[in-house]
Formats: sequence, structure tokens, C-alpha cells
Amino acid sequence: MKQAKSEIAFDIVNTLLLCALGFMTLYPFLYELTISLSTPADAAKQGLHLLPLHPTFDAYRKVLQHPELGTAYLNTILRTVLGVGIVLLLTSTVAYPLSRRTFPHRKIVTFLFIFSMLFSGGLIPTYLLIQQLHLVDTIWALVLPGSVSAFRIIIMRNFFEGVPSEVIESAKMDGAGERTVFLRIMLPLSLPVVVVIALWSAVGHWNAWFDALIYINDPAKQVLQLFLRRTVLEGASLMPNETMTDLTVYTPETLKAATTMVVCLPILFVYPFVQRYFVKGINLGSVKG
Repeated sequence: MKQAKSEIAFDIVNTLLLCALGFMTLYPFLYELTISLSTPADAAKQGLHLLPLHPTFDAYRKVLQHPELGTAYLNTILRTVLGVGIVLLLTSTVAYPLSRRTFPHRKIVTFLFIFSMLFSGGLIPTYLLIQQLHLVDTIWALVLPGSVSAFRIIIMRNFFEGVPSEVIESAKMDGAGERTVFLRIMLPLSLPVVVVIALWSAVGHWNAWFDALIYINDPAKQVLQLFLRRTVLEGASLMPNETMTDLTVYTPETLKAATTMVVCLPILFVYPFVQRYFVKGINLGSVKG
């Protein structure tokens, strides 16, 4: 069946717009990668930087030798793993009862969760609460405040509701209790939405820096994003005692780009392994009200 001229024109325009949007999205990442692999002379040249003319890993060697980078990495990994575990535990244990129609006052509790999405306590009250709980300068100040999200609970609750009730009734006829149904039936069947929520939480914790800036005072407990922030704002901090010879090998700009890539690449490598769950988890978790 031949397409009409208007349909062909639409496809062409749509393809060109999507290609332009894709280029605008990928170019900043490609630019940072190119600068991080370029010599100081190539990085200083004007114009588009799509590929490094003379690739070098000197900037990466300098960044990876920084004594604070390893500590920041360990703190960020600890925060991400602990934060994702707490989020999955609390979200799933709250969402499952709300998905059961026999749960008392189910609609009222759901409404209260949705209503909480409209308001926030504010920065100062939140800080005072964290301070009074003696969580300042601890990992718990980074993982506990955002561990419960009404949006994530609603997404997972809707997914649980999509599981056929016959499956649960059959398990209960075989003597399974609510705990067994939840752990051995609901969670395995809900793997797509669990992975999606874990990915959201992991990306959020990996990229977070403002809460660490407020609550963490000990330099030994700083996270990776604070290390990146300080490097970008104070590029010379990575090269305080460099000679003129060193400036021909790397510059603050190439070090900033290399630091950005070192920080961003790990979380980008995780995405391809969970991508197949992403669309399914979002669609099935958002079709019910």
C-alpha cells in the first residue's frame, strides 16, 4: 500500500526532528568524552569536538590517582546500595497491603499518600529534623529522608493489582499465608516494576549531591558528586603543584571532562542490563487507578 505524499513528508520531517533531538542529547556527552581524551592543544581549539584528534589517557590517569576519588566512590556505592535496598523494602511492603481489596481503609490511606505529594516540609524544617535525630554526618541522612515516595508506592501498588487474584487464591488454598504470597509470588511476578523502581532510586542516589552538601561535614564521608562539583568549580584543585611541563599533558578543562566521565560512566553501564524491564514496568504499573 502506497503512502500519501503528506504521510511521506510527515515521516521525513519527523525523522529529521528526531535525529536533531538525538544529536542535541548526545553531543554534550560526546563533547565531554572527546575533551577528556584530547591533548591540551586539541582541547583549546574552537569549534565542534566530535572525536579526539590525538587520543590520550593522561587526564584519566591524573584523576584516578587522586586520593579522594576512591573514598568518594566507596561512599557513593554504599549510599546507592543501601538506599536502593531500603527503598525496595519500604515501597513493596507498603504497596502490597494497599493492593489488597480486603485491607481496611484502603482508599483513605491511598488518598493520604497521594495528598502528601502536593506538599513538602521545606529545607529548614527537614534539616532541623535530621539534626534532632542525630543523623547529621551519617549515611542515614542521605538514604532515609527520601526512602518513601508516594509516586513509587502507587506505581508498585498498581502493578500488584494487575496480578490475577486467582493466583493468590490458589496459593492460599495450598496453605500459604500473606508473607509467603508476598515473598514467593508477588515479588517474583513483579520483577519488571521492582527493577524500574530500583533503577530510579539508584540513579537518584548516584547523582544526588545537595543533601550531602548540607548534611555531610566530614571530608572522609563525601560522595562522588561532591567530588565532581568541587572539581568543576575548582578545576585547579586537581593540579595544585603542577609544572609547566604538566600543563602540556593535561589542563583543568581536560581534568574536569575526565572527572565527569569517571563519575557518569558506571551508572550508564547499568542501564542496558535493565532496559528490557523498563518499558514493561512503567506500562503495567500505570494503567490502573
